[in-house]
Amino acid sequence: MDKRIPVTLLTGFLGSGKTTLLNKLLRHAAMKDSAVIINELGEAELDHILATQVDSEQIADNTVLLSSGCVCCTLKNELADTMRDLFFKRALQAIPQFNRLVIETTGMADPGPILANLMNEPVIESVFRLDAVVVTIDSEYGLQQLQQHAEARKQAAVADVLLLTKTDLASPETLAALKEKLIEINAGATQHKILHGEIDPDFIIDVGLFDPTGKRADPQRWLRAPVKSGLFKKSHNDEISSFIVTLPSPINWRDLKPVILKLCQTYGANLLRLKGIVHAADLDHPLAIHAVHFTPYPPTELEGWTEDVPTNRIVLIGKGLDETAIRKSLMQV
Repeated sequence: MDKRIPVTLLTGFLGSGKTTLLNKLLRHAAMKDSAVIINELGEAELDHILATQVDSEQIADNTVLLSSGCVCCTLKNELADTMRDLFFKRALQAIPQFNRLVIETTGMADPGPILANLMNEPVIESVFRLDAVVVTIDSEYGLQQLQQHAEARKQAAVADVLLLTKTDLASPETLAALKEKLIEINAGATQHKILHGEIDPDFIIDVGLFDPTGKRADPQRWLRAPVKSGLFKKSHNDEISSFIVTLPSPINWRDLKPVILKLCQTYGANLLRLKGIVHAADLDHPLAIHAVHFTPYPPTELEGWTEDVPTNRIVLIGKGLDETAIRKSLMQV
């Protein structure tokens, strides 16, 4: 259905266990056809990863082949440049074929601009697609970090999968409070508790719009929206909030598209993520729509996928969003 290379964005606040997770992940046989981009800033340097991998060899510039078969490289320039470089090396057979990409960010990274890279660059957009945003959360200090750091809240808010790390160091009460806070920030994300970085890749790889075979779409899993919008807890204007808008049927994509674009232009800086499923009367197949900040992602036609009761719904996550005004503009389509 969609033959582009799926991308997993792995992020998380400083000290939340991304490096430990990545070390363990790259040892799995299921990851042997993967490429990994590692940001050199902070503690998660390529040398730190390679120190635990045996028989790695330099194959091109800052790119190495790990014993597991993974292609691993450092981010020395812009992310877009590194992604293009990897793809062209793959096409020229300068590096082994890879069928998925994992991008590991620094602990203080705002995931929004990184996601926008997948949308703004024509070459990248035509070759790569976002599969999922995976965020590590320190079970012991996560609550404090969420309260004190906007970056930590943004990371949690845009996540598709939240990994609660170092669970052996947190009391049951602390862990329960953290899980509750994360539900408040992002009720649609899947949560997993992990210890010492051990996790089955199936929990975080190929968990987006398409299943691992690439033969069918699973929009409900990708959208990760609660059945009732009331499950989302409203917040003050200086905090991150989430809500879901269910649109009436029938609806035409030609009418909805400019409204989505206007929402991005109006709320861009504060619109962390928009995801939706649209059953448009003027199209042959349903659409999966996605936007980050000012940038709408090219919609994906869900050929061969249907719902028993076709429902148009859009999930919005952002800071200081005017829910009333947004609902009004969408419901008037």
